[in-house]
Amino acid sequence: MTGLSTILIVVGLFLAGGVYSFTRQKMPKGVIVLLAVASGMCLLAGVLRIQGIWE
Repeated sequence: MTGLSTILIVVGLFLAGGVYSFTRQKMPKGVIVLLAVASGMCLLAGVLRIQGIWE
């Protein structure tokens, strides 16, 4: 696991926590959806980088 994939996964988890927090605070849906998309993209990029290294 490289440093970049670790950073991407950590940022994705941080943004996922933001999605949970913003949902509890009843923030606008557009902000929550934007955070959720960004979180998913970071997590996916981190996982794909890990898989690319192992192959």
